[in-house]
Parts: sequence; structure tokens; C-alpha cells
Amino acid sequence: MLVDGKFTLKAPIQQVWDLLLQPGVLASCMPGAEKIEAVDDKHYNCLVKQSVGPISVKLQFAVELTEVVPPTHVKAVGKGEALGKLGTFTMELVVDLKDLGDGQVDVPYAAQVNIVGKLATFGERIMRAKATQVVQNFTKNLQNKLETLTK
Repeated sequence: MLVDGKFTLKAPIQQVWDLLLQPGVLASCMPGAEKIEAVDDKHYNCLVKQSVGPISVKLQFAVELTEVVPPTHVKAVGKGEALGKLGTFTMELVVDLKDLGDGQVDVPYAAQVNIVGKLATFGERIMRAKATQVVQNFTKNLQNKLETLTK
């Protein structure tokens, strides 16, 4: 399943880049994140709780940054499982920041997610809607964090 889109943030590109690579900031902005910890500068362990349809799941996964070109490009790959034997998943995420000038940054993203198991039974439409909701909440939280830091 491909989940892609873009959002715009009001901040200098370097500040956006720096925040996107801080596990603590990601955890505070990501809805349902219970843990995002850096193993080293390219590997992260994550635990995120989400509700998909009538089921609430905890997703435990590892992420590796495989391409990092500051301050504009990052590619990450990850794999994990939905605890409780609800399924496994893999993902590949590409984010490219584009400085629009005037202190604004476009953040286009594309994630290829493959789900196996009970979670896959919800279908692409439901999973895509959930992913869109999470991205919207993440964007709002990140923009609020940026505004707090610039005051």
C-alpha cells in the first residue's frame, strides 16, 4: 500500500530537518507513540499504539535510516509486528524537504507499507484513512512544536 502526500511547515529548513531526526521530538509529535529511541544515529526502536477499526494495536518495529542527505532527503526502512499476533509489516519511507523561501518548507513523503496478517483484513481504504489521520495530527503537533521553539 502506498501512502503519500505532502504538508508545509512554517520554519527554516534546517530547523525542520533537525527536529525530524530527534527521537524525542518525533515521539512527542506522533499520535500514539509510546517509545521512539535511538539505538545509534541511524537505527531506532519504536512502539506505537493505534486503533484501526474496532481493534487497538501496539506496533513494535525497528527503523533504519538508509539514505541521509542533510537537510533535504531521508530514506528509512523498517519492519515490525503488531503485538498480539495481529500481523507483521515492512515499510520504506522517503521524505524530501524543499525550502520554499519565506521561512516555509514543503515536506513531501511517500511510504510503501506491506502488511501481513489480521491487520491486512481491514483493507487498503481503512488503513490509508488511518495513515492520513495520523499524518495530519503529526503535522499539527510538529508545527506547534516549531512555533514553541521560535518564540
